Amino acid sequence: MSAQRIGATFIGVAAIVVCGSPPMLHAKAERLALHVARSARLSAERYARSPEKLALQEKRTANTVTPEEKADGWRLLFDGATTNGWRGYRRETIPDGWKAVDGALTRIGAGGDIVTVDEFDDFELTLQWRVAANGNSGVFYRVAELDDVMWHNAPEYQIIDNGYSEPLKPAQHAGANYDLDPPSRDATRPIGTWNDTRLVVNGPHVEHWLNGVKVVEYELWTDAWQRRVAASKFKDFAGYGRARRGHIGLQDHGDRVAFRDIKLRQIRH
Repeated sequence: MSAQRIGATFIGVAAIVVCGSPPMLHAKAERLALHVARSARLSAERYARSPEKLALQEKRTANTVTPEEKADGWRLLFDGATTNGWRGYRRETIPDGWKAVDGALTRIGAGGDIVTVDEFDDFELTLQWRVAANGNSGVFYRVAELDDVMWHNAPEYQIIDNGYSEPLKPAQHAGANYDLDPPSRDATRPIGTWNDTRLVVNGPHVEHWLNGVKVVEYELWTDAWQRRVAASKFKDFAGYGRARRGHIGLQDHGDRVAFRDIKLRQIRH
């Protein structure tokens, strides 16, 4: 039986026991039930990060779309074997620094940022990423290629080793809306293993998910968002975050980083 079910079962039993019991026994049983439930939750969380669970994760079949996913509108942005569908930022071809390696779209050397050939407006994106120790990268959305630097115009889902050698501000940790919205907590897995990212972009509404945890949620173009931009490194870039449609971008920050199982579903209204 799973830890979650054990906790739930104990709470149910405790509820039966305390019916008709004196108040003192009732309170004691409630405290015990809550303690067991909390222990079950912590055990489940430890299991989620256990070597056994991570080993199972490594064996999953990546870069495939199930019939159910296809029927729901999902498509692959990376086929696992080639760089088809990608090109360099403001370039017509993919740079040599990006290759398909062991089923992952991997930055293996200097090449610059890359973007999808296709553009998207509202969508849900899922992918897995793995960064080297002390590595840094990012996933960008609605990239408009307004000037020579991708981060000048597109918001970024931050990818980084949270043990980075330089001090990080809260809004620079993995899962952040870079330099604007920090993640609610550190939901990363150990360096060397794959992390699961989900990015929802629907009109002005944006959600960042990391390993099943929603770590950031914000609304584009609001007064509050404009104030945060004005206080950030993007304050001098008038086009930052304004595009309603654009490419998906992957950042070359000078470190080895790999992406796989890159899937996207457009949101139809």
